[in-house]
Amino acid sequence: MGGTFFAFSSFVMKALAQLPAAQGVAAMQRINPGFMGVFMGTLLLSLVCLVLAFLPAGSAHQAGLIATGLLCAVGTFGVTMAFNVPRNDRLAKLDAASAEAAAYGPVYVREWTRWNTVRTVAGLAAAVVAVWACLG
Repeated sequence: MGGTFFAFSSFVMKALAQLPAAQGVAAMQRINPGFMGVFMGTLLLSLVCLVLAFLPAGSAHQAGLIATGLLCAVGTFGVTMAFNVPRNDRLAKLDAASAEAAAYGPVYVREWTRWNTVRTVAGLAAAVVAVWACLG
């Protein structure tokens, strides 16, 4: 997930911001619905990590699995639901060709990308910790 978030912050959002507002808003309105399944999968995986952390209790992998689960659950899924989804919902309600969409577009890109960076760091950290837990 960290790689997907990184790609969005690095070039997808920048490219959308360079389009005329109506096209950038319309493109993001088409992209957003497809990602919810990915986020639900991430949440499920993080919950599996948290359950596995306690089977058997006290295993050498416990701390790494807990950290991986929390980084995914809170750092990617939680941030998505608390900060990115409300912006996506607001964007989805706009007529892409409206003056309101043109005004909100740059604000959306700036704020969405800021929170996406948090998700990127959390997702990459979760991957590193997961590898560490598996090797430990």
